Amino acid sequence: MTLDPNPLRAVHTDRAPAAIGPYSQAVRVGDLVFVSGQLPIDPATGEFAGPDVRDEAAQSLRNGVAVLEAAGSGVDLVVKTTVLLADIADFAVVNEAYAEVFHGGVLPARAAYQVAALPKGARVEIEFVAAVAPGHAG
Repeated sequence: MTLDPNPLRAVHTDRAPAAIGPYSQAVRVGDLVFVSGQLPIDPATGEFAGPDVRDEAAQSLRNGVAVLEAAGSGVDLVVKTTVLLADIADFAVVNEAYAEVFHGGVLPARAAYQVAALPKGARVEIEFVAAVAPGHAG
């Protein structure tokens, strides 16, 4: 058996905004994928989805799903999410958008935090950890 000298694989898709710093959209290692926090940037326009935090949450989720799919994963394989909010008072509204993506089956574990600020003045950022679909080479 030969071990891969570098088991880490960067994941990239044009269906989500490019990283805005020195990091990958996601990193796949073995049968897991770690998706960087997704801002609510529409990859087609480069602008925030809007006008409200629900729209921002929905866009962050769409971006995350696009990266997951590029890694050979999907919503049904997400094991953990972290939701970062500029204002915890937005939790209920963000949760509505979140429930449209994650419903039925085994729901992912989740943490949600209010933070002092998010990049580019976003109101929400969401990161994902997921399994990779069985048999998907990476």
